[in-house]
Amino acid sequence: MNDFELLERDGLARIGRLTTPHGTVDTPTLLPVVHPDPVRQPIPPIEIRRRFGLGAVITSSYIAFRSPELRERALSAGVHGLIGFDGPVMTDSGAFQQHAYGRVEVGPDEILDFQNRIGTDIATVLDVFVEPSADHDEAAAGVRATSERARSARRAREGLLAVPVQGGPFEDLRAESATDASAVGDVLAIGGVVPLLEQYRFAELARAVAAARPCLSPAGVVHLFGTGHPMTFAFGALLGVDLYDSSAYHKFARRGRLLLPEGTRALEQVREDWCRCALCHDLPLSELPRLADQEREIALARHNLLVSAEEMARVRQAIRDGTLWELAERRATAHPALLAGLRALKDHREVFRATEPESRRTYRETGIDSFRRPAVDRWRDRLARLLASGGGPRPMVRRVPLVPEYLALIPPYNENGAPLGWMCPTPLGPVPIELIETYPVGPILSEAEFGPGREAGRGAVLVSEDVTQALGTEVPADRDWESEWTRRQVRMLLEYRYGAAAAQNFGTTGGTGERSKRTHRLRSIRQDERVLFQIGNDGIPRPTFAGAEWVVEVLPGAHERVVVETDAAPFVAEGRSLFSRFVRSADPELAPGSSALLVDPQDRLLAVGRLLLAPGEMGVLRRGVAARVTAHRHAPSEPIEEPGADEL
Repeated sequence: MNDFELLERDGLARIGRLTTPHGTVDTPTLLPVVHPDPVRQPIPPIEIRRRFGLGAVITSSYIAFRSPELRERALSAGVHGLIGFDGPVMTDSGAFQQHAYGRVEVGPDEILDFQNRIGTDIATVLDVFVEPSADHDEAAAGVRATSERARSARRAREGLLAVPVQGGPFEDLRAESATDASAVGDVLAIGGVVPLLEQYRFAELARAVAAARPCLSPAGVVHLFGTGHPMTFAFGALLGVDLYDSSAYHKFARRGRLLLPEGTRALEQVREDWCRCALCHDLPLSELPRLADQEREIALARHNLLVSAEEMARVRQAIRDGTLWELAERRATAHPALLAGLRALKDHREVFRATEPESRRTYRETGIDSFRRPAVDRWRDRLARLLASGGGPRPMVRRVPLVPEYLALIPPYNENGAPLGWMCPTPLGPVPIELIETYPVGPILSEAEFGPGREAGRGAVLVSEDVTQALGTEVPADRDWESEWTRRQVRMLLEYRYGAAAAQNFGTTGGTGERSKRTHRLRSIRQDERVLFQIGNDGIPRPTFAGAEWVVEVLPGAHERVVVETDAAPFVAEGRSLFSRFVRSADPELAPGSSALLVDPQDRLLAVGRLLLAPGEMGVLRRGVAARVTAHRHAPSEPIEEPGADEL
């Protein structure tokens, strides 16, 4: 089975590494389609690797098999010698030709044997292409036939095997096919979607992939056949697509069209040399129409490939930055059909929940659809549970920084001494004032935050007016409520993160919070001079080793825990990363980015770890890190970074 390692992520989207006999493939990446006949290939494969930085390609084993000349050369020189490429090569099996022409003149066992003999790095099962128009019986027959072929192929191949996931428009069949493919495949290829891509039926594509996604093994590398337009790369990455393949860079060049992240443009419409890439420096776009047909086609193909490679790099950077949803929303403006597809994805937010990170560095609004991301869905669920245990109506006060100069104006009690639970309006709805620094409302960048009256709305005078209006009486000017608000903020954060029982326990033991001397924001939670929790820019309390000891006592059972196999326990206790294969079990409520308690099978605390994997992925992925240790007995915690001026 495959050797895939997850390195970084943003939800389902993954930065990973797949090891093949001819080197590693860093994902997500585009596999340009290379014609097996060099005469018909516009850009030499070696140039694709060295000039454009695309380290793996895909070619057609079926076309090579059907041509006596190409077949003989492939069998003698191997597929790498045939196409002149020294990196990883994936081969398809003829399913696209089956879709295009209705049949193929080869059997599944025969074409797999050919792929084995020519030394492909990733061989593909010849599946039964299920058309989007197929009825349920026809689609079910295609799924069952594909699964049987995949099981036979697994027995006949030791190397990496790509198994297509079929099922047409039927969610139950997509799920069944994904489950079967995961049992035998290394690369799990979403198939039967080329017509949807060609016809811009992105909403249907979203539903098809979303139906399969929960049933795809986390250890499998996800491939989406035919997704070659750069405006779709971020869309696919949201669903965890690791490999893309397409001949779009060449097909569109033959039609005289440029591929762009914002859509497609006919070369004949270009009047200005707006592109200043290395290719256009030597040959501006406005001069391409003067070239001979073949020269123009090759120049356009190079430009399309460069644009595609650059967009894939942007997608990877967005994954590293935690801004992939923002990038996808901006790209969705390229075409209304793509926007419909993105909205269809957000109708399946349950698909993203298990891998949705606990927080990100920022939350940037790009439009009204930004408030339907999975992060908002989870935030509102947690907030509803928190507020369900609260008292009656809460008065409103405009959003202010939780620093002494403002807190002094907001009394925590009414004139009768009863607690006041103030709420603040935010772009995501009303939020308890104690939580306005937590993700996603804390770091949100929204149009509402920059509209008219923003500065005045944060002014002390208007805050005082809000309070007076809510209470029906003026606020005493000589009261200092900072310590009380600090206590309440601490308790609310602990309840939000660990539950009411934990917050109540802490409230009876004399714990307190400490604010930054520079920014005055809450930065740590202490008890008996010990720092139990540090609070970063996402507003979430993260335990030190002492804090983890407290949580172990307060929360029994499996809560907040990742159980480490006995063999790895001593190494984790020394501060080494916890690798996925050494995880015995994990609390399913944890999420990537959570700070978890790493314990041995006897529930002895070893360390605190920041999770890279979701609980359901731990142990399934046999390579890579599940959690990076942030605190252990001899190193209580990593320092929390203070926000810069632009983050306040």
